[in-house]
Amino acid sequence: MPFAYYDRLSAARQAIYRKSDAIVTLALPPDAQVAPAVRTIEDGLARGHRATVQAGSQALIDALVRGFEVPRVAVRVLAVRPSDYEGELHGLYEPNEDRPPAVISVWMKTAQRKQVVAFRSFLRTLVHEMLHHLDYEHFRLEETFHTEGFYKRESSLSNAIFAAAGIAPPEPRPGRMR
Repeated sequence: MPFAYYDRLSAARQAIYRKSDAIVTLALPPDAQVAPAVRTIEDGLARGHRATVQAGSQALIDALVRGFEVPRVAVRVLAVRPSDYEGELHGLYEPNEDRPPAVISVWMKTAQRKQVVAFRSFLRTLVHEMLHHLDYEHFRLEETFHTEGFYKRESSLSNAIFAAAGIAPPEPRPGRMR
């Protein structure tokens, strides 16, 4: 079922949306060595050390770029998330329209309390922004949309990265009792 904004898209953009929505899994490329980068990110976040998180994040994205055989992406790890009345910005993907390479920006501290972001949340945000790049460069979509398929790809790739790094999946949350 498409998200509500689907009805406001042109017919051409709806077709792109449907293509994106149909792609529901994304495996980790077989030769992608992600564990060292993931552990560097985890260590950097635990110590609140931005330069370490930056190095690990760039190494992870470089491994994914090589594995998916897509153009390079520069990663910027910034301190405190920007926020406004709509909430906090977790990450941002800027395609390389006129100035290669594309850029992913992620923030490592929350806006309100200035606390370091939880490791799993940070990594999922980084993967989320990389997926926008893959929509353009790997799947050759003319536009990148937040579709159910997009979020399923994000989840499958994030879980594959966690598994490759030897990180157990999170405990399932208990459902609400009625």
